[in-house]
Amino acid sequence: MRDAKPNKERSPKKPASAERQPGVRRSDAARIPGASVHTSLASEIGLRIVRGDYPPGTILPNEAKWSETFSVSRSAVREAIKMLMAKSLLASRPKIGSWVEPKERWNLLDRDVLAWYATSPDREVFLKTVQEFRHIIEPEAAAFAAMRRTDEQMAEISQACREMGEATSLQERTRADTRFHLAILRASGNDLLVPLGVLIESAFDHLFTFTTRAVDDLNHVQKLHEAIEKNIRLQRPDAARAAVRKLLANTDNVIGSA
Repeated sequence: MRDAKPNKERSPKKPASAERQPGVRRSDAARIPGASVHTSLASEIGLRIVRGDYPPGTILPNEAKWSETFSVSRSAVREAIKMLMAKSLLASRPKIGSWVEPKERWNLLDRDVLAWYATSPDREVFLKTVQEFRHIIEPEAAAFAAMRRTDEQMAEISQACREMGEATSLQERTRADTRFHLAILRASGNDLLVPLGVLIESAFDHLFTFTTRAVDDLNHVQKLHEAIEKNIRLQRPDAARAAVRKLLANTDNVIGSA
């Protein structure tokens, strides 16, 4: 059952960003290269919601105000609001307008919502959330991969691991790191982990970018990944599980000391 209607008598506090730039048209701020106007607008509003500019319960500006602020059509605003409702960030009712839903209702496994969440100011909470997810999923996924992986899947895991060690830039290493962990999820043989891995790809990218910058000894981290690769290749599920837990513990330390 839905919560009661938001209290119309309580005037929601305007976000700081809105107070700093009243009446400013930002038609370029919401544009994403190659995206439609309403998709770009949804991204801009969604990011503002997730980072806390509009707390849960806040009634958002109406169509006319959004249209004026971003110099877009009201139909584009309506489509953007529909997209955010589909992601459970917003709810809407006639004569009330659109309001921000409680965080627990947000679809955090949506690609866009995850990407906005990853760039929110409370980075530490995000990183710890991703790490908790990894502790729940990855050790067992590696154990299953050691038992079920195909030669082709093993080659994918090994190549990603090798490319991590050969990377000459932060971006190259981060992308190889993400490919390594997603390849293990695929090799686990569990159909539910495959789409889950694709959805959390953005979260992994942000986490690995942070930890790679913060870590002091990349050679040590590389060896931890190579131990996972070796045990999956040699089909040692218990050792693969333990190797992943050792890597996660190291990442926990990096986040805690950052």
